[in-house]
Amino acid sequence: MANRFVLNETSYHGAGAIREIATEAKGRGFGKAFVCSDPDLVKFGVTGKVLSVLEEAGLAYELYSNIKPNPTIENVQTGVEAYQKSGADYLIAIGGGSSMDTAKAIGIIINNPEFGDVVSLEGVAPTKNKSVPIFAVPTTAGTAAEVTINYVITDAEKNRKMVCVDPKDIPVVAFVDPEMMSSMPKGLTAATGMDALTHAIEGYITAGAWELSDMFHLKAIEIISRSLRGAVDNTPEGREDMALGQYVAGMGFSNVGLGIVHSMAHPLGALYDTPHGIANAIILPTVMEYNADATGEKYREIARAMGVAGVDSMSQEEYRRAAIDAVKKLSEDVGIPADLKEIVKREDIPFLAQSAYDDACRPGNPKETSVEDITKLYESLI
Repeated sequence: MANRFVLNETSYHGAGAIREIATEAKGRGFGKAFVCSDPDLVKFGVTGKVLSVLEEAGLAYELYSNIKPNPTIENVQTGVEAYQKSGADYLIAIGGGSSMDTAKAIGIIINNPEFGDVVSLEGVAPTKNKSVPIFAVPTTAGTAAEVTINYVITDAEKNRKMVCVDPKDIPVVAFVDPEMMSSMPKGLTAATGMDALTHAIEGYITAGAWELSDMFHLKAIEIISRSLRGAVDNTPEGREDMALGQYVAGMGFSNVGLGIVHSMAHPLGALYDTPHGIANAIILPTVMEYNADATGEKYREIARAMGVAGVDSMSQEEYRRAAIDAVKKLSEDVGIPADLKEIVKREDIPFLAQSAYDDACRPGNPKETSVEDITKLYESLI
């Protein structure tokens, strides 16, 4: 069996990376950008940093900001209509996962109009054509949507998130500029950073993991563990390291999948609008305990990458506990809640558990699971 790996054509990293947007747009002969960015980023001038680059270069654009934190089918469909009227020939996504996911869905539907209902894109849809070219500019250090083949759209009528996986949607160029992330508040920095750590850990232990993806995930765990606290304190070094660490995690998990941490987090976002990173961070240690006996020696390497000393002299039980405790400590240090008591209603657990079991990330979990197992995991967190 051959293992496939899909990455951006090009990526730029470091302070000032967004200046290269003009270079790439002109070099590729693009005429007008359809810029997807959420209203808060527009309001607080973050989006404007990129628009200034376009204006200074004499590049035309149209701004689309009908994007919610958990983007919906409606957000995508109105975006498709706006793109068709705009005369644009490429997309620029500025933001976190919400803007990126909306842009990916728009780009795919424009070139594959038979999927205009959006619902038919769930899972691995049989699209024939590549997305409209996307330039991706992340403003959070977490989702790594700028380098992944995944996107998530909420079906508001059914209170569920649809995970869509399509190698044709990957942005052609990513501009990973830590200066675009410097205005993130502490809470959002912590949540998105723990989302990135979840990507790295789940990607490392997922059923599809192999040597190439392991290389990315272990390095990502190391970078994120050493830099997230600094990023939350808004140090330049912490911001720059987290920008890189979350991207490296994305290079891995996009190609091998995730597990039930994400399966359990997705319904919380759909039903309660819980920030995705916070949901992942709360659930991660509990699912790590559940999965431990299906991970071989991998928790030793997770503990090592997180800076735990003396792992080679530990028993299997000790290094597994050390890895889980290191995750808990990092989560606590950056202010993540310890449980779901303030989020989940007990009467909703049957719906949440079934939704999580049906989620596209669940088959990647290293341990076979059931609705009953997931129910118990939710119950243990409230």
